[in-house]
Amino acid sequence: MTEKKNQLGPKRRDFLLDLLKKSREPLKAAHLAEITGVSRQVIVQDMALLRAGQEPVISTPQGYILLKASPKGVQRTIFSRHSMQDTERELTLLVDLGVQVLDVGVEHSVYGKISRPLNLKSRFDVKNFMSQITQKDTSLLSSLTDGLHIHTLEASSVEILDRACEVLTEEGFLVKL
Repeated sequence: MTEKKNQLGPKRRDFLLDLLKKSREPLKAAHLAEITGVSRQVIVQDMALLRAGQEPVISTPQGYILLKASPKGVQRTIFSRHSMQDTERELTLLVDLGVQVLDVGVEHSVYGKISRPLNLKSRFDVKNFMSQITQKDTSLLSSLTDGLHIHTLEASSVEILDRACEVLTEEGFLVKL
């Protein structure tokens, strides 16, 4: 990646957007701060400004990504319930079946739907996510709803999603509403 130190806001945001468009992997704010010569907080603000300008920038546990215009496969929304201890098992089952876990959300009685992108597609991604939860000593979004949560899943075929739902049902995770 070419460094572009000390650029002014609009040019820096154009540069960041270009990096996101070209990247195949999520980009960490700390890394972007280093190559642009600004603080991590400035990068966070830049990403918020890009989103406000209707750019499809999302923050994931692995870093920032730019959502592509069209999904690669078939998507399905599911409801799941399990304990914090079963989180890694649920996510690993899904990615092992070739399913990408795009997000997690809850329906909160006061706040309505709360959702965050995950974009987990491998065991490595799942381990990273779980490590962040553990290292930051935080709770899962589903702790607000007694373990009940929503995932948007994506796979290359309906058959893969059907199999994933069968496995989640066998494990007692899938909730039929």
